[in-house]
Amino acid sequence: MARIRRIEIFNFRGIGQLVWCPGPGINCLIGPGDSGKTTVLDAIDLCLGVRRNVQFSDADFSHFNVKAPISITLTLGDLDNSMTTLEGFGTFLRGFDPTTGIVEDEPTTGTEVVLCLNLTVDSDLEPSWSLISDRAAQQGVVKWLTRKDSAALAPTRIGTFAEYNLGWKRGSVLNRISEERADASAALVQAARDARNAFGDQAEHQLGEALGIVNTTAEELGVQIGGRARALLDSQSVSFGGGTVSLHNENGIPLRNLGTGSTRLLVAGLQRKAAEQASIVLSDELEYGLEPHRIARFLGSLGAKEADPLQVFLTTHSPVALRELSGHQLFVLRRGEDSHEVRQVGTENGIQSTIRLYPEAFLAGSVIVCEGASEIGLLRGLDLYKLEQGNASLAALGVTLVDCGGGDADRPYARASAFQQLGYRVMVLRDDDKQPTPAVQRSFMVQGGAVVAYREGRALEDELFSSLSPAACQALITNAYELHGDLIHEHLRTVSNNAVTFDAVWEEIDQTGALSAETRAVLGRAARIRKAGWFKSISWMEEVARTIVGPDLGLCDPGFRELMDNVFRWAAYGPR
Repeated sequence: MARIRRIEIFNFRGIGQLVWCPGPGINCLIGPGDSGKTTVLDAIDLCLGVRRNVQFSDADFSHFNVKAPISITLTLGDLDNSMTTLEGFGTFLRGFDPTTGIVEDEPTTGTEVVLCLNLTVDSDLEPSWSLISDRAAQQGVVKWLTRKDSAALAPTRIGTFAEYNLGWKRGSVLNRISEERADASAALVQAARDARNAFGDQAEHQLGEALGIVNTTAEELGVQIGGRARALLDSQSVSFGGGTVSLHNENGIPLRNLGTGSTRLLVAGLQRKAAEQASIVLSDELEYGLEPHRIARFLGSLGAKEADPLQVFLTTHSPVALRELSGHQLFVLRRGEDSHEVRQVGTENGIQSTIRLYPEAFLAGSVIVCEGASEIGLLRGLDLYKLEQGNASLAALGVTLVDCGGGDADRPYARASAFQQLGYRVMVLRDDDKQPTPAVQRSFMVQGGAVVAYREGRALEDELFSSLSPAACQALITNAYELHGDLIHEHLRTVSNNAVTFDAVWEEIDQTGALSAETRAVLGRAARIRKAGWFKSISWMEEVARTIVGPDLGLCDPGFRELMDNVFRWAAYGPR
């Protein structure tokens, strides 16, 4: 079962240059939209596919630069013995070093014997496939894969048209799960004259093993196909051949009539059954047509939880898929100025727990790591307020919020650095009542990270009550009283040693239209007392930010307004 060891793409669509050594099993590309994930799958499909009537256009060249040829090279390892013979492939056999990812022109000790298959498209738009090596080029030797070898290497693409694999067509998964073949020609004539079931009775014996595997797989995956699968003549076929035979249920209904999700799930399961004869599997937007629980089955059917799965290339925008996969199966695709880069997410630095808690963040372009739930609520509420004013939302700007859960002052930087190492643009929004280790913050910022911290040793509640207008502070107190009742009386007395009461605060605002710095400080401490804070939940702070803080930004202390403006300016000028 061949596996791709190295992928090199040049000047193809949105990719100017990409070099990637994928894993031997599940390779799920993630990242923002339009980063080139589908292009990578298309490149593999075009280079390995058996189709030779592919139509290219100027739009397939990066930046329409037809002077620079499209070049896609796949280094193939784990080859069948027939493809490593000196007699057939000697000049083209090369060596792949798995520790460095480098392809050497001749196999040496410690390297794997590989073949490099290249697809080149010049300005004449005519594609050319060939095996390549430096030695062959120097000797002027040219070699192409035979149709048999190409068919063996051709990938299975599980996409919108996955129903292709539910018939005994060339390259379909049904031809890989069993060596059985139906001689359909004679039966087709008779079936056309008499009845489609005439051939179905014969096919039960000719294709029994394959049908048994189909039924077992459908049952394992919970795909309802309508009784047991049968092999009947395809009523839509107009040609006489093996492709005329397709899967039907016991009532004679073609299985291609299954829903998209069921079709994709069944084909994925069959592909796993054909593992020994299988080629590479491709699936773009794997979640398409699948409910969350079936996404898990889909990935399981491809061997995601097994030690030796198929080699699969996937793309996804599904948080469910990210939770199901491990960090070593996830790869972030990043678009640079001149080239693309693929980085393995990995399992170090608590990254796996971050995937489980915040999978959405790995699908965004920019991440704001917030010290706690209050900061998440603040930004969400301000975002809603700004959206009501006609501004673009954080989601539209490709920004995701992540809660680091408070705790140690260095904790936000640990979580932010995990994203930063994968090429994400990251900001930390934190309290200033506990100071982080200077070297930790400095290292984060040197690598391009942004930090917005509250002022003068303040936590969020201190900042709000110190910065907002008296009327807004009064609205905050009213909101807190509606949430917690007389508890806020106790909190004020506790933090002020009975010097400040609820009535005194209310009277000060009503009589003077202002609040003293001392009263503001007491309110800030009372609002964040221990774990019983007045707004210590995302939903509470979100409502406060949307209805009180946002409308007051034009009236509040300019320093606080500048802090919030810094956050939203950073979001607005990030990658989409």
